[in-house]
Amino acid sequence: MSETTSSTLPAVDMLGVVLDEHLRWIGQWHRAAFFRDGQGGERASAPASFAAWCGAASRDDLVHQPAVQKLASLHEQMHRQARLVLLKASGGDTPSEAEYESVIARFEEFTLHLRRLERAFGAAASGLDPLTGLRTRRGMLEALEREHNRYSRTGQTFCLALADIDKFKGINDTYGHDIGDRVLAATAAVISRGVRSFDEAFRMGGEEFLVCLKETDMAEGFAVIERLRIDLMESPVPLPDGRLVPVTASFGLVEVRAGLSIDELIVCADRALYQAKHSGRNRVIRHGVDRPVPLPTDSAGVKPSRPQRA
Repeated sequence: MSETTSSTLPAVDMLGVVLDEHLRWIGQWHRAAFFRDGQGGERASAPASFAAWCGAASRDDLVHQPAVQKLASLHEQMHRQARLVLLKASGGDTPSEAEYESVIARFEEFTLHLRRLERAFGAAASGLDPLTGLRTRRGMLEALEREHNRYSRTGQTFCLALADIDKFKGINDTYGHDIGDRVLAATAAVISRGVRSFDEAFRMGGEEFLVCLKETDMAEGFAVIERLRIDLMESPVPLPDGRLVPVTASFGLVEVRAGLSIDELIVCADRALYQAKHSGRNRVIRHGVDRPVPLPTDSAGVKPSRPQRA
């Protein structure tokens, strides 16, 4: 593929080009470093495809993502060390084993990270969240509209449940974002196990999830989500040192009603979720069924302002 053609592709599609050219490049670098006194043609230093990919990543507003920045850093380190080896070879000196291993280690790390990034971007493009394996907002509204249309045609009811991991910011602050990612993945796994095969689950973003319970009224939906809440509470996430991170979530549950759009149903679920958070967390609140807990007052009789979710 020519540089002109590849530079017009989206950044996600160009990752395969970058990988192919670097696989060819490492062979050229070997020959230049050990058999040709550091001379191996214009691509012995670095393929041009990565610079084109960086340009595409910038156009697609991906360049500031940590994973992209890490790939760029690995690329720069790998080629800097590779050029030093070629420079030494051009002076008649055979590169040492340590110098050789340094380049190869960077090459393997670069290609491994590139493949991971390619898979993650591919999953995102398909509407799947690469961390949890759940569908994202990309396909969520379309799926919910299909269920809403079915309700309009047949009268078959369904429920939406909005879930938010309790005190997730505290988990990130205490244990770090790697453990936070484990908690997100573990929560998604519990949700996937806890709902029926014909239900649908989505990652809304951050630590928030949405479940569509099909052919379900409020009573049955509450039973399903309450079991899911208990399963999550009884499934702490293990740390590398053997400690366990307790995980709970709060849920807002709503049943479809005539006259309410999908957006309005999500708003109702969100209000019930806020009520669950305000009522002490780790509970399921049914919109239109469970009465709000009165706000506490201070000594002057003033109610506090609405708290943030946590």
